[in-house]
Amino acid sequence: MKMQWSLIAGLLFALLTAIFAVINVNPVEVNLMFNVVHIPLIVLILGCTLIGGIIVGSYGIFRQYKLQKQVKRLTHQLAQAEIIPDFEITNLNKPKEAEPFVDPTDPTK
Repeated sequence: MKMQWSLIAGLLFALLTAIFAVINVNPVEVNLMFNVVHIPLIVLILGCTLIGGIIVGSYGIFRQYKLQKQVKRLTHQLAQAEIIPDFEITNLNKPKEAEPFVDPTDPTK
């Protein structure tokens, strides 16, 4: 259900961007530091939206890749933990018994 809402929100955003871009078709001056170009504002708006989408999509792919890598690592750790017999695991989880306290100032010891 979450995916459907994301798709609807994305389509709504695309529609609003398209309407906003179509309203603003006047040519504008864009300074690229080394050159000045005159392009329609619609191209600038759609281009910036496209670049933003590419950046967000790249971040999402990168995050997904990291999560898949973590799942593989944790699956491998779980498989290794299942190889250890149960008695060793229970012994590892038991707290160590404390040694009796020896007073260093006690002359009898």
